[in-house]
Amino acid sequence: MSFVKYLRRESLLQLAGKSYLSRNYMLQTCRTLIIQTAQPEFVKLNRLSGPDSGIIEVNLDRPVAKNAINNEMLKSLQNTFESIHQDSSARVVMIKSLVPGVFCAGADLKERRTMSPSEVHTYVNSLRYVFSFIEVLSIPTIAAIEGVALGGGLEMALACDLRICGENAVFGLPETGLAIIPGAGGTQRLSRLVGRSVSKELIFTGRKIDAREAATKGLVNLCVTAGEAHEKAIEMAQQINEKGPLAIKMAKKAINEGVETNIGSGLGVEEMCYQQLLYTQDRLEGLAAFAEKRKPLYTGK
Repeated sequence: MSFVKYLRRESLLQLAGKSYLSRNYMLQTCRTLIIQTAQPEFVKLNRLSGPDSGIIEVNLDRPVAKNAINNEMLKSLQNTFESIHQDSSARVVMIKSLVPGVFCAGADLKERRTMSPSEVHTYVNSLRYVFSFIEVLSIPTIAAIEGVALGGGLEMALACDLRICGENAVFGLPETGLAIIPGAGGTQRLSRLVGRSVSKELIFTGRKIDAREAATKGLVNLCVTAGEAHEKAIEMAQQINEKGPLAIKMAKKAINEGVETNIGSGLGVEEMCYQQLLYTQDRLEGLAAFAEKRKPLYTGK
């Protein structure tokens, strides 16, 4: 049986409120999901404290299967990100693995073999929903990748705003070798990130690429020494965390919405986002801190 029941259609426009989410496939598949049973801790949440308060780590931890996403792990992912969505103190999210040498090996193919076609359909729709939910979080998301990120593992990273990898990382969408296609956003997000031609080559051939090639193609933002992706991601999260949180949210909104339309409409989105910041306390604090030559203390108001 599937782990979710679809109770009603609810577009991500209601979850995050915005037009770039209105693609037809999202409207059809992004619905409210119900957690039916308690799940093992395949996904562990770590909220940093002190000066790093606001940074949240989502740790993947299913070592027996190289973090392959089965139904139980998918439930854990959904529950975790819904919790983050409700957390007003969250400012940056980082996804990483606790399993050495692997980020995420994709879907659990052993479990897949036991599913009926209708169960596979429900699973893939649910996976697509969760990754879309990650994509539309109002705060920045960073994937810190060490080792393999294949299939659904790469699709999860593609749903993040930023990707940082160690030089031991390996990326690929091997689904065509199983006579299917990437079904949780891979055909769409990879194409938007690296271009249509490169995306077709990687998906048609199922070829795996190393970290350096991934960086060259623009698949990742940064490639660092193996074992240092987490450290670099923390550093970037700290830099983001220092900025005005409302400004970060509006910057993400302006970019995500604007890039899906023409330049004129995109500039209109930018203007609307800018206007929402004009009467905030944080904007006045930023100007005061600049004049007084001190570090600003932003509150998100």
